[in-house]
Amino acid sequence: MIQSIFFIFAYLFKTDKVTDLSYGLTFIIIVIFLLLNNGVSIPNLFVASLVIVWALRLIIYLFIRINKMNRDTRFDGIREKLLPFAKFWFLQGIAVWVILLPTIVYTKNSSDYTFNIQQFIGFMIFLLGFLTETISDYQKYTFKKNGNSSWINSGLWRYARHPNYFGEILCWWGIFIICTHSLSILLLTLIGPLSITFLLLFVTGIPPLEKRYNLKFKEDSKYQTYKKESNLLVPVPFKLF
Repeated sequence: MIQSIFFIFAYLFKTDKVTDLSYGLTFIIIVIFLLLNNGVSIPNLFVASLVIVWALRLIIYLFIRINKMNRDTRFDGIREKLLPFAKFWFLQGIAVWVILLPTIVYTKNSSDYTFNIQQFIGFMIFLLGFLTETISDYQKYTFKKNGNSSWINSGLWRYARHPNYFGEILCWWGIFIICTHSLSILLLTLIGPLSITFLLLFVTGIPPLEKRYNLKFKEDSKYQTYKKESNLLVPVPFKLF
């Protein structure tokens, strides 16, 4: 429903400014609904607050970015076409539900859970991911804001070409660990973190960006050196792969 409303607005006005807003807002609306439907317990509030904080950061950052850019190049050639554009919004709605699956299952069964070492580990993984994503997004935004048209290779981006996606993946694996209390729940909800990891590594995240930069800087020896010396995903000062 949420995606449908925003899709109609985006299609009628041919705008990209509500796409990422709707994505983050859908996470917030769903977890609030889960709280109201399943009870506002401390475990539920804890997990819901992580999702809401993550979503608010994403909404604010992407809204600032799209207002500066005015358009999202991902939709060039499809925002004017009803079915291809509708397909994107439909798949985005499905993706939100799948990513939130651990949270959905957890909030339905968390009344007797108490905070333990597993939740602490999951929270620390989430926190590391959140900080990594926030810092790398800020570094890239500042880099672009200063008028740079090349690739960023400073800060966390010195060590990896996509540290923001690494942070994103950590956030959802952290939430998954917090929400997993039995083998049955693990098997049921593992698709959540696996789906966001797969999407970022092989579909909508890294591949189109790598392709764009490979084409743009294919003749630039400095970029080729940067590729060889940096990691694809993990921002550590040594070569992983």
